[in-house]
Amino acid sequence: MIVAQARSPAFYRDFGVPDTVNGRFDMIVLHLALVLGRLRGSGADTEPLAQGLFDHFCRDMDGNLREMGISDLKVPKQMKSIGEAVYGRLRAYDEALAAPGLDALEKLVIRNLQDGHLQEAPAGKPLERTHAEPPVAARAVAAYVRMSHDALRGQDPGRWEADGIAFPEPRDAKAAEVQ
Repeated sequence: MIVAQARSPAFYRDFGVPDTVNGRFDMIVLHLALVLGRLRGSGADTEPLAQGLFDHFCRDMDGNLREMGISDLKVPKQMKSIGEAVYGRLRAYDEALAAPGLDALEKLVIRNLQDGHLQEAPAGKPLERTHAEPPVAARAVAAYVRMSHDALRGQDPGRWEADGIAFPEPRDAKAAEVQ
């Protein structure tokens, strides 16, 4: 459910998230952070579910690296980098969600989904985009993150297996971004 939501075409078509390996990775991690944040806020009874979800994510990333042709010798190094990136983003999303409003989330979205996809430029020259798409609609993505966080707070994780995780529609965040 996390991957399916992260692959919603609206993020890439309407919000300007780069439709790249890195852009898709960041959207999966964003949704993983939201779900793990909800599970961590639910008490000790959801800790095994949170750990199982994280373990599944790691196995899936390992498998994806191998499918992409990364050699068996390089996969552990890549997984270490992925783990560091994920833990950093999980902490950053927790901190941004703890702040009121959308400003902290917007800055985080710019850092993760936009600035992280800029090419390094030679000294003295500005950064350039690695793609021809417009900048990420960071405020709308931030509004989506806040809406998702609030929606997940109203759901019982014990029912997710039967009912599924109900994420809000990304298009609904366009109207909420002005707040």
